[in-house]
Formats: sequence, C-alpha cells, structure tokens
Amino acid sequence: MAVPQQPPLNWEASATSTNPQTSSTLPPEVVACLRNARFLHLATCSDLFPHISLMNYTYLPATPFVPCPIIIMTTNPASKKTLNLLSNPRVSLLVHDWVSHRPPTSAPDPAREGSPPPQATRSSLASLLLNINTSALSSISATINGEARIVDCGSEEERWCKQKHLENNTFGHRAGDDGAFFGAAHDGVGREGDGGTSCFIEGEEVRVVVVKVNEGRIADWKGGVKDWKISNGGDGGERGRHAIVNGVT
Repeated sequence: MAVPQQPPLNWEASATSTNPQTSSTLPPEVVACLRNARFLHLATCSDLFPHISLMNYTYLPATPFVPCPIIIMTTNPASKKTLNLLSNPRVSLLVHDWVSHRPPTSAPDPAREGSPPPQATRSSLASLLLNINTSALSSISATINGEARIVDCGSEEERWCKQKHLENNTFGHRAGDDGAFFGAAHDGVGREGDGGTSCFIEGEEVRVVVVKVNEGRIADWKGGVKDWKISNGGDGGERGRHAIVNGVT
C-alpha cells in the first residue's frame, strides 16, 4: 500500500467541533497553500450583508510591526470591502490550491464557453491536466478567520507592507494574462512584468490592509477537516468567542 504524501485530516463531521490544534504558527498545509495560490477570497460583512472579493495577497509569518502570522492586501479606500472593514474588522479568507477550471461534462452544453470539449479528455495528457485536482499538488482548501486593520496612511509600516506586497505580486512575462482578469493588463497602467498589479498597490490612494490570523479550518477534497488556532496571535478565546464550527463562530 502506498504511503500517503500528506498526513490525513481529522475525519469528523464538519458540523461539530474538531478539537482545534493550537500553535504559534500556521499548519504547514496552510502555509504551503498560501505560498502556492495566486489569489484568495476575502469575505467581509456589514449590517448582516456579506461581501466577497477576489484579492491579490502576501502571506508573512511575521513582520517588524506584527510578531505573528499576517496576510497583506491592498484596497481602494472607497470600495465596498473597505467600508465593511471600517465598520466590522472581522474577516474570513478562503484560499485553495485546486484547479478551478471546470472540466467538460458528459452531456455537452453548447452555451458554455471557455471549457474544452469532451473529446479533449481522450488524450492521456489532457486527462492528466483536467483531473489534476486529485493530485498531491491540489489537495486542500483553507478557511482563515482573522481581524483586519487598515494601516495608517503614510506610516513606515504602510511603506514596508506595500514594498513586500509588490515584490510578492510581480511575476514573469505571462503575468499580463492574469492581470487582465482585473482589467489592468491592457490599459497601459503599471510596469512591465507586474501584470498591472502596481496600480493596485502603489497608488497614492491605495490603502494597506493587514489581517492578523486567529484561527481556521483545513478541508480536503475527500471531506476531511481539521481546525486550528494561533495561540499568540488571535483573540479567539480571550474575548468570549466559541470555537469555530464548520467555519462559523
């Protein structure tokens, strides 16, 4: 029998507490996912109305300003997510290393564009690429709960975070393809090689958001789940909050 490449998760019902593992650092599976994924989903909420944003991000285990795991993002000061953060700093992030492109279905749908036809699965190479979700490289999703803070405008921390964020989101010659997703690759804005991200990071009005990681949940494609909590970075227990249950407090 083949030895599993990753330790198994806790096979417990997702609607119950899974006895979260407490540590001063993020689980290695989450760190690997954060280092490999291109984007994450940021969930904010205000007045009981949730809002989801697709974000560039930078993960750091610590900074000169925050001695615990953080995630850096940037935002327009007039955006919906910024307004939500000002009224409610609690956020939830979703990051995964799964291939998100939907494979062709058994019943052809002529109205669906952007996916290969069923015939594409006949080659072994196409089958490998289309089914990569089940490989060792594509195994988990991570829900991360934390508290966001908008860094003071013009501060040393803001300059430091913008520089690190720009370095982490400057890519090679194919970056323009990803930048076009945000409508920035073909408008002449930004530097060559950065996929248009510089205008979202270095602009004078752009604000830096730092999320201090508190806790989270790992889920694999088979349904296994594992909860975890940062011992010295979060305030999950100190302020009377209950342990997360299926990502909900």
